[in-house]
Amino acid sequence: MAVKGSVPYDPQNVFARILRGELPCNKVYENDYVLAFHDIAPKAPIHVLVIPKAPYVSFADFSQNASEAEITGFTRAVGQVARILQVDGPGYRLLSNVGEEGGQEVPHFHVHIFAGRALGPMLPE
Repeated sequence: MAVKGSVPYDPQNVFARILRGELPCNKVYENDYVLAFHDIAPKAPIHVLVIPKAPYVSFADFSQNASEAEITGFTRAVGQVARILQVDGPGYRLLSNVGEEGGQEVPHFHVHIFAGRALGPMLPE
């Protein structure tokens, strides 16, 4: 079910529960600002989620309210995860869904990294 990109943060969302250690994840990378882990329902051979550790609902919320350190730490972590996955050479896709029309399903800002095959066009024609 899609969520609005401007709703109050729900501390019981699945990513908040992963961050608190209540649910397991297959971790790829972690630093002070982010946690990156494999998606449990991958849409590509490589499908990793990168989430901030702080409670932001969407990119709109994150870009408006995160500190400079959080924004820099998150952005650098996404690049680091791509290097760890060794997809920076062949290529990958970054995706962040925002709000109902954007298809956001979890009300915690996150970026998907898709790779491992040719991904085709951005949107169906």
